[in-house]
Amino acid sequence: MSPDAAAADPHEVANVESWSGKDRGDENFPVGAIIRPDLRRHVHAYYSFARNADDIGDSPVLPPEEKIARLDHMEAVLLGQREGGSPSAAALRLSLAETRVDPRHATDLLVAFRQDATKRRYANWDELFDYCRFSAMPVGRYVLDVHGEAADTHPPSDALCAALQVLNHLQDCQKDLHDLDRCYLPEDLMSASGTAATDLPARVETPGLRRVLNTLLDRCDALNAEAAPLPRLCKDRRLRLETGIILNLSRRLTKRLRAGDPLAGRVKLTKSDAVGALLASLGYAL
Repeated sequence: MSPDAAAADPHEVANVESWSGKDRGDENFPVGAIIRPDLRRHVHAYYSFARNADDIGDSPVLPPEEKIARLDHMEAVLLGQREGGSPSAAALRLSLAETRVDPRHATDLLVAFRQDATKRRYANWDELFDYCRFSAMPVGRYVLDVHGEAADTHPPSDALCAALQVLNHLQDCQKDLHDLDRCYLPEDLMSASGTAATDLPARVETPGLRRVLNTLLDRCDALNAEAAPLPRLCKDRRLRLETGIILNLSRRLTKRLRAGDPLAGRVKLTKSDAVGALLASLGYAL
């Protein structure tokens, strides 16, 4: 139902959200798993907003104009410009008022999800990285800001969040094309390597596609290196541990994608990766 198909009472607007059924357990990386207990409900409110908005942008059945209308509705509720129709936006609005965190970290996400509604190909790395500025970096900045961390944590957080986003695109490159006719792999890299999006439905990666993946994994290695100072920059002990774990998981997933073929099956982290990342990060909690 379109968000404009509202009842006369603005409090009775139909819910524009359409949750996919995914939750924090479906993600590669922990979302607020070990942060301060008093902040968890705020982080979860932000995550719920992001999850519901992302599900709209990734819906295989909603037309682009409907996706954008629903996302606009979520933003209007978040900013207090209208009432009803987006429970997660209303909850986040209350949370942001309490924590005094800038709503820009939420509205920036909507820029990316609106783009997902209409943009299906990325010409080069710059276009992909610019997408990450809106789809991924706001998440890290929100978590840092709700903890009251200093601004010097933002650049390494941005690098880590961009790496996580690109790694997710590599994991799901076949699924994104199949379900949404969307390909995040830069077209100039594919052209230079003699491959194209038409190779993604195959059951085995081509040598050209492997060259593209390795080039993007090289970029992820560089981003992970830029992110390395982040845990030590965080003043909050729990946040140091959480960012350390996520950084180590990002490194491990990068290695797994170098060794694995995402067309033969989803390359993902294992329980041993989680344990190894935790053990490698314990020093950050001291």
